[in-house]
Amino acid sequence: MGDIEVNGTRLAYDEAGSGPAIVFSHAALADRRMWDHQFEHLTETNRVIRYDWRGYGDSADATGTYSHAEDLLALLDALAVEDATLVGCSMGGGHCVDVALAAPERVTGLVLFCAGLNGRTWPEPMQEYVKEHVRPAVPAERIAAYQRGEPVRDGDARAMAEAHGRFLIAGPGRDPSTMDAAVYAKAMDMATGVFRRLWSGPPSREKETGPPNLGGITANTLVVNGTEDAPWIQDLQNEIARTVPRARRVDLPDTGHLPPLERPDESTKLIAAHAQ
Repeated sequence: MGDIEVNGTRLAYDEAGSGPAIVFSHAALADRRMWDHQFEHLTETNRVIRYDWRGYGDSADATGTYSHAEDLLALLDALAVEDATLVGCSMGGGHCVDVALAAPERVTGLVLFCAGLNGRTWPEPMQEYVKEHVRPAVPAERIAAYQRGEPVRDGDARAMAEAHGRFLIAGPGRDPSTMDAAVYAKAMDMATGVFRRLWSGPPSREKETGPPNLGGITANTLVVNGTEDAPWIQDLQNEIARTVPRARRVDLPDTGHLPPLERPDESTKLIAAHAQ
């Protein structure tokens, strides 16, 4: 484990192994621990790097206006990574897409697990679902109080994590109790930390961008979809796989929004094959 200064912030990261580089960008509901299996196994053949976004895990707080994609590119520079396969999950995939478009010569491959896209507006039915089933987990006025400095109650952070767990980590059509208990517990621990940090951190804002030009991606791209993920996210995987030139798509059955955590062996094998 180490820390490195990039773009005026401090990012926590792990690095091991040698060979072609693979760099991991975690989901917005998680931190770099979601890549434990991949980090352990892929170091046998590759130089593997995983890190926490600013405002997540062991990295410094997010402050002011920032870009996670710019941080990722700056991390490559700071660690002297000339080029790499970028692997991202959820919005981590969106950040990898942005880097692949901004610096195509630096990205030899993309592996996108249940990816989101920066600058993309989610469809109205998804927004309505979140408004009805996710946001009520914690009253808005209490979140506002936390953001004004009131100490965050652990129960509230956990409640919001569980609401997102039912929506994404398990998926809206699956009961979390059907998942491996250790996997779900790890996901809940990471997500609880995300909301505790989000509500208590200093004011910050991610830079706004327009939707990415998927047709302009030149990197060899693998799109991995969890068949139990929210349907609107699965629709987006369809679009990404259809629009990115020469993209290949793989569906993982009985899998929600975090395949590398829920299906570690399958996910690691897919990354290893794609990064060759």
